[in-house]
Amino acid sequence: MARRQRMAVAVAVVVASAWWGVPVVATAGTPLLAVTTASLPPALAGQPYTATLAATGGVPPYTWQVASGSGRLPRGLHLDPGSGMITGTPATDAVTTAFTLGVRDTRSGPDHPPGVATARLSIVVGTVGHAAVSAGIQSTCDLEPGASVACWGWNYYGQLGDGTTTDRTRPVAVAGLTGVVAVADNGITTCALRGDGTVACWGFGLGGELGDGTTASSLIPVDVSGLADATALAAGYGQTCALRSSGTVVCWGGNYYGQLGDGTTVNSDVPVPVGGLSGVTALASGQDHVCAVLAPGTVDCWGRNEQDQLGNGTTTNSPVPTPVSGLTGVTEISSGGWATCALRSDGTAACWGANFFGDLGGGTTAATTVPVDVVGLTGAIAVVNGDADTCALLADTTVRCWGMGQFGELGDGSPATSLTPVPVKGLSGVVGISVGLSHACADLATGPLECWGANVNGELGDGTHVTARTPRVVA
Repeated sequence: MARRQRMAVAVAVVVASAWWGVPVVATAGTPLLAVTTASLPPALAGQPYTATLAATGGVPPYTWQVASGSGRLPRGLHLDPGSGMITGTPATDAVTTAFTLGVRDTRSGPDHPPGVATARLSIVVGTVGHAAVSAGIQSTCDLEPGASVACWGWNYYGQLGDGTTTDRTRPVAVAGLTGVVAVADNGITTCALRGDGTVACWGFGLGGELGDGTTASSLIPVDVSGLADATALAAGYGQTCALRSSGTVVCWGGNYYGQLGDGTTVNSDVPVPVGGLSGVTALASGQDHVCAVLAPGTVDCWGRNEQDQLGNGTTTNSPVPTPVSGLTGVTEISSGGWATCALRSDGTAACWGANFFGDLGGGTTAATTVPVDVVGLTGAIAVVNGDADTCALLADTTVRCWGMGQFGELGDGSPATSLTPVPVKGLSGVVGISVGLSHACADLATGPLECWGANVNGELGDGTHVTARTPRVVA
């Protein structure tokens, strides 16, 4: 599958219609008016945006308008009717929207009415630090043009969603999936969030991980039951959770350690509410545990705690949310295998849990039941845990990683492990990152997706099985 410019997500279908109350009548000798803009570039919340619409045929100059009742531009963006330019700065809470844009030419008179054409378009609004790519155990999934999803790598459980169990070294389209704004790959089950708040999952489902009311696996997406207001997803090993527009959380799947947060240890094949949790702003799911950022900037975690992953000073499992010790000012959260990291508003980060390869970034390999600061990390805008390593995206659009480096997953050109952050070589212009079992990927503002690390099952998506110790372009 040919790769695209990063996150250029939005596909238009050009149709003829009556508009502005004027019937569409072709004029002899005049080329048919048509919108030629097939897609619009994505926007980043809080950053200036410019896009120019284009048309052909008819009689220029043209007049542009968002058709009444068809949708709207993301909040903070505006359309100039004369130039066809969309400009502005998306609000920090702006969301992806779809709308119908119409163009009218300047023909006039009863015998030569204006030509009209319309196009259905969308603008995907992302947040710097939130990746469109999701790296699982030995697979990877990514948002594609038209708000669809492509996946590659390990496919034993059908987690690539292409209707097969064949491993892929290059991206393949997930079957029948459109309107997607986020994807979460835990390695054996994958889920996608649509713009309308619904969720679909595919892959391993024997513990109820697909959330469709069954315990069957599926090679193609199936809808999660009863969920229509999701705003974010967090997929862990065995369970998936969704943040709802109300600020509450629901989870489904395995629950042996209480990771569904409903006060029980009973699996659920449909979403169940996490008990006593409200005001949630961010969510993360690791191996048998889940963590949430609350509106005051504190963190609660629940589930398995044998490796200190709940951060509450104990090693006792908890089937309900429990506060993480001593954390304030938290804006984002990430959970990997048996560790979790929290990003603070000042650009620093703290991590806790298992620390076999120094993936907590504290300069040691000692596990900790409470958060410890990542040594020397400042200016971070995202921190993402993998299974044995962690990466941070900095405000200067570069990336630092730490932890296990045996397969090149630190991206610094070396197989050495590092207990503190090291720069990923040759990588800049990054807007989002994701870390898997032994590989990592980066979304770039322009240019193709790049990945590095282990490539046993083709998880780097470059058409090979060759390990990469520095970033490599996805094919």
